[in-house]
Amino acid sequence: MKKNILLTIILIVVCFTSLTIAFFIQNNWNNVDVRTGFIEVDDGDIAYKLYVPKGAKNNPGVLLLHGYQNDHETSAAYAIELARRGAVVLAIDEYGHGDTTIPMKNRGYTNHKVTVNYGNDSSEDKTYVEISGPLRYKVLMNFSNLSFFNDRYSKGSDGSKIIDSSMGGIAAYAFLSSLDEVDPSRLAISGHSMGTWASWSTAAAYSGAVNSDGVDITPKATVLQCGELFRNSVYDSEKIKFNNVLLLQAKYDEFNYFRDYENFVTDSLLDAPVRTEFLGVDAQNSEWNTTFGNFSDGSARRIELLNTNHRLTTHDSHGLRVALDWFDSAIDLDSSISSSNQVYLIKETLVFIAMLSAIFSMIPFMNILLETPFFKSVATGIPNRPEKDKSGKKWWKNCIITMLIAAITYPFMTQLGHGLLPLNENIFRMTIGNGFLSWYLLLIVVMLLTTIIPIKRAKKKGIIIDMADLGFAGEKNPKHFDFALFGKSILLVLLMLLFMYVELFISVKAFMLDFRFIWPFFRLFTGERFIQFLVYIPVFALFFLFNNSKIFASNRVPEARINGTRAFISTWAHNALAMVGGILIVILIEYIPFFLGIGPGADLLFSPTFGGPFMSLLIVFAPQVIVFSLICTIIYRKTGNVFTGALLVASLACWIVTGGSAIL
Repeated sequence: MKKNILLTIILIVVCFTSLTIAFFIQNNWNNVDVRTGFIEVDDGDIAYKLYVPKGAKNNPGVLLLHGYQNDHETSAAYAIELARRGAVVLAIDEYGHGDTTIPMKNRGYTNHKVTVNYGNDSSEDKTYVEISGPLRYKVLMNFSNLSFFNDRYSKGSDGSKIIDSSMGGIAAYAFLSSLDEVDPSRLAISGHSMGTWASWSTAAAYSGAVNSDGVDITPKATVLQCGELFRNSVYDSEKIKFNNVLLLQAKYDEFNYFRDYENFVTDSLLDAPVRTEFLGVDAQNSEWNTTFGNFSDGSARRIELLNTNHRLTTHDSHGLRVALDWFDSAIDLDSSISSSNQVYLIKETLVFIAMLSAIFSMIPFMNILLETPFFKSVATGIPNRPEKDKSGKKWWKNCIITMLIAAITYPFMTQLGHGLLPLNENIFRMTIGNGFLSWYLLLIVVMLLTTIIPIKRAKKKGIIIDMADLGFAGEKNPKHFDFALFGKSILLVLLMLLFMYVELFISVKAFMLDFRFIWPFFRLFTGERFIQFLVYIPVFALFFLFNNSKIFASNRVPEARINGTRAFISTWAHNALAMVGGILIVILIEYIPFFLGIGPGADLLFSPTFGGPFMSLLIVFAPQVIVFSLICTIIYRKTGNVFTGALLVASLACWIVTGGSAIL
């Protein structure tokens, strides 16, 4: 008990010490005032985080717009570095993300989509086609269709239309330009992925705009972090002008529209008319990493090639350095700090340490609770049945089957649920959550069948596989599903989650930081998002219960029952491979061809329909599952059943999906 109390205290101290230092990096050691709030508009509230350098007066201002499935904090690298250099920075949660109350469907949609760069399409060659399907599919298929485009694109034949492709950016820009600390004549915009379309839309809305004081508030620069280009013919290019546009091009971008629908980013990409038109040069003169035009008249254009992938572009030091220099040229930052002098990654690392400390503080807290009379019975102990352990070929056979099933089904089922699975969209509103819901439902059926069939086969041979063998009961009552144990495990998990939630609450309220590493992981729930958590948690819980039963109990290695560090590491290695192995296979399929210069594997094997969001999620998802495997290994060895570990990681996974990601 004393050791667990001490370990809990140590992890809490590490968590909040890390957050304290991260807080001071965020506010540049009290030289930047950081505040949060809401911008009230007709449809609801737009959440924001504002960075104001101390003593700011007539300072430049920059609006930051995040990508799909992200939130304002994903823009923190740009926000911190810009604020250090004197800019007033506004980072918002766009429609359907974070704490903004306006749903993503308020962006609008049309009943058609384009499968090439806008302006290169035609109905004859079927690059301009009508679409039908669930509302979320229409919205997702129209992400690159912008509200300032001409009617052919922005309005549908059925009366549908793109309403606000700025996703709240237009209202946020008005708010930024009105701040007393801001010079409204020195404003700029930057966005990533979905936020680049929002950036185009916001810049278009304020092209030639003048405020009530007669000041021209046209954005003086736009930085696109993985953006799509379009031809000038798709909008009124005589009236709408975009000043000083920098495009940061990820070499390994998983989304085909950000690489002009080509398989791979090569030098020939610069020869395409959409690129030469953007740069303002002919194909013979187009080059990477070269500025064309000039800043004085707004004609500056540049495409910077970054040796990174789509999601990592937001925190790529090369890209950020070029962006800072670009902003400096356009809106005059404090150039006494070199653009290569960057501190954002220290903050991200510290918050990552805080998140891990908070997660793992639940383990000694659990151990403390297990010492109490009420929860003591939750630790049933691993059944002492060495004849049921798996090792050698038997374990590898089961593991490989598990990995292959996960790998084969992931690309198809996630995309099906993401866009086309016929779900009630007033209930199942989490777009990325629906992808995992679809995948998990199929895997639940597979795991159910592969549990029942072996039980029946074993029974014919006179071998009994009972509930203790499946991890659903202890040795004292092995034949039946232990509902009392299940109920106490639920209560135990709720207390563990509450413990971590209190840590998060303090983090957000005291330090204005949630638990993440670059991308959102754990955020405080709004009422709307907590309801979504309750909607999705039954399927997540059922999946992880079966998953833990198959991996930790049915395919248990002998080392699971042995004490000691070596046995623990061996057990965790086996469990981790079984849990994440299928995802690792998909990663190899996706990225080996990409790194060889052929193109992303999913696009090549299955078509671009199965590339994009769930492929780019792999670099977030795989580490997450590895951490889950560690948690489940620790808890299974402690309790001897799968209830606590499975329900805890199911809750964490569902929390990640529903806490801040896109809501329709």
